[in-house]
Amino acid sequence: MYFLLVFLACSVCLLASRQDEMKARYDPIIQKLAARHGVPADLVHAVIKAESNYDQFAVSAKGALGLMQLMPETAMKYGVLNILDPEQNIEGGIKYLKDLIKQYKGDRNLVLSAYNAGQGAVEKHNGVPPYPETRTYLKRVEYKNSYIKTRTKIYRFYDENGRLCVTNNPYYLPRK
Repeated sequence: MYFLLVFLACSVCLLASRQDEMKARYDPIIQKLAARHGVPADLVHAVIKAESNYDQFAVSAKGALGLMQLMPETAMKYGVLNILDPEQNIEGGIKYLKDLIKQYKGDRNLVLSAYNAGQGAVEKHNGVPPYPETRTYLKRVEYKNSYIKTRTKIYRFYDENGRLCVTNNPYYLPRK
């Protein structure tokens, strides 16, 4: 049982560190472009995490592509020539977010609803569309946004075989 818990803790840690690595890879681009366009970098990170989980080659069932899951027509509107290029995709997504922030006067729920379901859906429903996917998306982005803003303590320990394990959850620390 103990081995299973340690294995699970290490697996979770490796997954988390992979995600942190992906976030860190794109952070300089996000910081630069978010500052250039006046969009909060933490919002951009949260959208990318929810949209593609930092997979630059992500393709949705509806045809959205890249880190920020831009539809091809949206990408063209914002000057994105190579939708799978991380910098171009992020800049196109940030420009789109900036326009939505302006259009919806900073109302984060409307901005994110329009990003997810389209501006037409927000206009049609005169607010957040009643779509389950959009409501789930709002919760996911807000959770990701709050998670990104909080830094958690990282614990290092060695398992019974001498392997280094890392976790941010003290529950997985070995009992003494």
